[in-house]
Amino acid sequence: MWAASCLASCCAACACEACRTAVGSIGRRSARIAYCGLFALSLFASWALREVAAPLLQSIPWINHFHKTPDREWFETDAVLRVSLGNFLFFTILAVIMAGIKDQKDPRDKIHHGGWMAKIFCWAVIVFLMFFVPNGVVSFYESISKFGSGLFLLVQVVLLLDFVHGWNENWVAKDEQFWYMALLVVAVVCYIATFSFSGLLFHWFTPSGHDCGLNMFFIVFTLILVFAFAIVALHPKINGSLLPASVIGLYCTYLCYSGLSSEPRDYECNGLHNHSKAVSTGSLTLGLLTTVLSVVYSAVRAGSSATVLSPPDSPRGTDKPLLPFSKADEQEDKKDVPRPVTYSYSFFHLIFSLASMYSAMLLTGWSTSIGESGKLVDVGWPSVWVRIATQWATAGLFVWSLVAPILFPDREF
Repeated sequence: MWAASCLASCCAACACEACRTAVGSIGRRSARIAYCGLFALSLFASWALREVAAPLLQSIPWINHFHKTPDREWFETDAVLRVSLGNFLFFTILAVIMAGIKDQKDPRDKIHHGGWMAKIFCWAVIVFLMFFVPNGVVSFYESISKFGSGLFLLVQVVLLLDFVHGWNENWVAKDEQFWYMALLVVAVVCYIATFSFSGLLFHWFTPSGHDCGLNMFFIVFTLILVFAFAIVALHPKINGSLLPASVIGLYCTYLCYSGLSSEPRDYECNGLHNHSKAVSTGSLTLGLLTTVLSVVYSAVRAGSSATVLSPPDSPRGTDKPLLPFSKADEQEDKKDVPRPVTYSYSFFHLIFSLASMYSAMLLTGWSTSIGESGKLVDVGWPSVWVRIATQWATAGLFVWSLVAPILFPDREF
């Protein structure tokens, strides 16, 4: 028994030392990867608590203070929102602290890149304290999360625009017949997928025998946007490419589907109401994957001088990888020279704050669940209009990215 106790103590000590060493080894270049890992941890915590925390929350008097105990789904949603609220506050506080950093000599630069044991501890404490706040606070956070999620969707649009334009420029710069053919093939595949997907939208969301004028408008307008993108991109003055137009068109079609599938399950024009569970699972998985990829990509692109994520007054640096690949790069960071920061730390953390809201909406089905009735509303019209508005914003930003260099040739976009 004594030997087993000693062995357990040794294992625990070794595990703690390993964690301390791993956290301590996070350097300047790997800090952004670590923030992505912390965000992924928050997603896992939200998912886990949604599955197992309902019985515990039912026994907490300041949470379950209703005359009639709500359904289990109410407590599952409440757990996700409280973890998301803690995550949102953690990254928002960091965003405020990091505001205005211009060079690496600023003491706050070390806070951004170091002190990981303290930051992980603070994150855990903030999330834990969120389970002591009143339901009204959580309800208010849920309401503003719908708008914050819309902002994050716009961030995703900016990331996508940055990606497709960079993709197109990279292949065109090779100036070889093979890459021009590759551009054409990818564009054709995207257009085939777009029109095939649009046919399914007509089948699912405009069932015969029902007046579905609103759904018809959304789908037809999406197709109009797809054709408009191609016309604008191929205009002689624009001298654009079909690749960005086709990718953005496919994304707008997905946003149309996402909005229509969020219509109330009892709405007669929502032909997916009989398959709501399968659709919700697929949308959840795709949405979470998109969220994680967007956050990771923002971390990668945040240090680039060409990124469109940075505000106009943010520091601009040179393109560098997240992790140094040679000792020369590592020694460069050790020089005692005040160098400007390569991206806006505050804006970087703000992306994670908005992503926290968006992930909460995905895990809860964009629900309106905190209230005296204790009822869970799966999806509804707010989520529909958030996604449709995001589609229109996507269209506007894409067209602007094409015409802005023509209208303002002396400015950098």
